[in-house]
Amino acid sequence: MSTTLNPVISNYNTSVAKPSVFNRFFTWCNNQQSNRLLWLGIALTAHGCILTPITISAVIFAGSNLFLFITAIIAMSLALVTNLAAMPTKITIPVFFFSILMDVAIVIASCYMGFSTANVF
Repeated sequence: MSTTLNPVISNYNTSVAKPSVFNRFFTWCNNQQSNRLLWLGIALTAHGCILTPITISAVIFAGSNLFLFITAIIAMSLALVTNLAAMPTKITIPVFFFSILMDVAIVIASCYMGFSTANVF
């Protein structure tokens, strides 16, 4: 009588669950709470002194489209209101990046409409 041993080979998949990009981003935003005033300064300076004037200039050179003009003001207001309401950074940082995205989309739409100095006056 012969005994056959069938070795059992177990393949254990030890995969580590990686958090998604959104979860890592929101965790990072939560960790930035100690730098809330820095983000307030960055958001207000970036929008008030850099992004909004560039966006409004692009809209004016493209023919002063009222919809794009109002959208640029709303993008600035989003960053301003969330920061002045002293919301936590898990809200203010994503809103800031969303408002930057809005400004970029407005500039792209203005470029698509075409720039002309004759539209300014």
